[in-house]
Amino acid sequence: MNNRAGSFIWNLRQFTALAPTSRTVRLYPLELCRSKIVYSNGSPRNFLNHFDDQMQSSIRSLFQDALFFKSGNDSQTKGVGAVTALRLSRLLCPRRLSFDSKQSPVCDDGLKKINFHHEASNEVVHTKETKPTPVSWRKLSQECNSLSDVLDTFSAAPTFPSSNYFSAMWTIAKRMSEDQKRFEKQLMFNHPAFTQLCEHMMREAKIMYYDHVLFGLHAIVKLGIPQNTLLVQTLLRVVQERINECDEKCLSVLSTVLEAMEPCKNMDVLRAGLRILVDQQIWKIERVFTLQTVMRSIGKDAPISLKRKLEMKAVRELDRFSVSNSQHMFEVLAAMDHRSVALLNECSKTVVGNIHGCPIKILINIVQSCRDLRYHNLDLFNGIADYVAATFDICKLKHVLFLLVLFENLAFRHAALMDLFMKKVVDEPGFLNMKSLVSVLHVYSSLNHVCGPHTQEFLNVMASALTGYLYHISSENLLDAVCSFCLMNHFPLAPLHQLLQQDLIDELLRSDNKERNIRKLHSLAACLKLDDVPYQKAVDLVLPLSPSPLLYPNVKVAEVLSSLLGKGYFSENVQLPHNYHIDFEIRMDSNRSQVLPLSDVTVVTPATDMQRLAILCVPRSTYCLDLTHPRGFLAMKMRHLKAMGFHVILVNNWEMEKLEMKDAVTFLKSEIYSTEAPSTADVNFQSSC
Repeated sequence: MNNRAGSFIWNLRQFTALAPTSRTVRLYPLELCRSKIVYSNGSPRNFLNHFDDQMQSSIRSLFQDALFFKSGNDSQTKGVGAVTALRLSRLLCPRRLSFDSKQSPVCDDGLKKINFHHEASNEVVHTKETKPTPVSWRKLSQECNSLSDVLDTFSAAPTFPSSNYFSAMWTIAKRMSEDQKRFEKQLMFNHPAFTQLCEHMMREAKIMYYDHVLFGLHAIVKLGIPQNTLLVQTLLRVVQERINECDEKCLSVLSTVLEAMEPCKNMDVLRAGLRILVDQQIWKIERVFTLQTVMRSIGKDAPISLKRKLEMKAVRELDRFSVSNSQHMFEVLAAMDHRSVALLNECSKTVVGNIHGCPIKILINIVQSCRDLRYHNLDLFNGIADYVAATFDICKLKHVLFLLVLFENLAFRHAALMDLFMKKVVDEPGFLNMKSLVSVLHVYSSLNHVCGPHTQEFLNVMASALTGYLYHISSENLLDAVCSFCLMNHFPLAPLHQLLQQDLIDELLRSDNKERNIRKLHSLAACLKLDDVPYQKAVDLVLPLSPSPLLYPNVKVAEVLSSLLGKGYFSENVQLPHNYHIDFEIRMDSNRSQVLPLSDVTVVTPATDMQRLAILCVPRSTYCLDLTHPRGFLAMKMRHLKAMGFHVILVNNWEMEKLEMKDAVTFLKSEIYSTEAPSTADVNFQSSC
């Protein structure tokens, strides 16, 4: 009896959806509509008694009016600009959607226009004995070999629900190559049954299970049916008004659909509805996969309170995280733009502990997410770099290069991996194209990594490769490449000669990146003057003044120097030639045993009896991530200060702020009066590791 009662209620729901009704529509927040249905004949029982008489007239009325979608742009990826719905007297769909006999549900500029020819005589009410047996999408995808085969099966004996046919076509399409998929999609759009299937999908959307609607919408979007078509927008509206039917499975599918679609008005409303729904059901989510799918789709502009709730839920589920869950958590947090250190730290441990066998593409995604989230974890980066170095021979060079570029963005330098890549460049320079050449030069110069037995060979190979592209490379890429060589204290003559042509410099000064180019050209001019360059030493570049750097007061260091040396024994914010600036300058005798007053320095001979000290107060960003290796620009500046006769002392801002005054005085005193071997300032950083 229970089965019969359930069957009767299900059939009654479908019949009710087809009943001629008048409706009172009440608008709720987020434009989600709930409608109060008033039956014309008093009750569903009367509808059942007169169903046969009313069926044909209801079908005819389906095409009497139309729901028009007017897009603000003809682009297939744009959303719906305005929606106008005409009032109908008789409807098949409770949503009051109907279609003109000449209006296609998938009509778009990029598709052939398909007309509906719908006759009431073709509609048959199937009884229990004659109704075709429903076919699952999984069985369809196994039995059919192409999208057209699925449509042929549908046209032979249509079954409910129509979403199964779309899901089957998307499953088949995923097995195809890109070229075959493109060809099959075109055949699908031109198939005579395609329009009929779209029509069935729109008519059945109100009465099929909610998860079927979502699966069908997801397949439709993935199959490339334009988003601004009547079919897609109709399904979006149905999904909106039935969003309260979402269970955990539907929540996952809905999140996937939102992630796959472009923004439009209906999408914005649906995303807002999803956020409210997630906020209400967040503690009921049981599967980690569903939680991560929801987190990925809520958007970067979601309320911070919702992001924190999702973070708390994920932290509670950490014990249930699989290795795959931990690997994908980085992308999930980057997609919602939420930096959760607790989650990232725990997932990093899992990734490092289970890194063997992990595809390099997943590792790249993890590092890319760390960059987007501004998350620095030395153990994680070392673990990934060690694994890639161990499997270097089976990795594609483009993947390794992309990983090195990401590491450079994070200021992380892994010497072993960079040495392996350097040797590969020397052995097989043919893989370098123009774009990868500029990237490799930028990575190695920025991280100041030019060391080992292959250093000179590497630089020569890179210079030779750049020379081969001189007639194809843009002026800005050439400037970037030459400046990278300058940071590494290497000066290839042919690229230098090409760059210093007056017409090319004028082009750089007219560029949209004028200020950036001016700074780079000033650095180049400083190198030509101060370094041992086998080029025209007398060359003078006439350049506009570079923008003055922002000066940050170093109050604590000034107080320490005043306490240690006294007033008049040091200079602050000293501007030097070649656009260089130092924070403090101290002048001492040649033995560095006595500080000279600034008023007395003119009576001594600077070349023999005086040592000039430059104190540079530097932030973390001037070092690589291990905080012991200076990056390219700082290393070049120290090299040039040495050429100008300075001894350089580096003061780390973040460490100085932590020291008590007594300890800070002791530290600077030991650095200023040091008589030991030259400090790091006297080492050529272009050859240090």
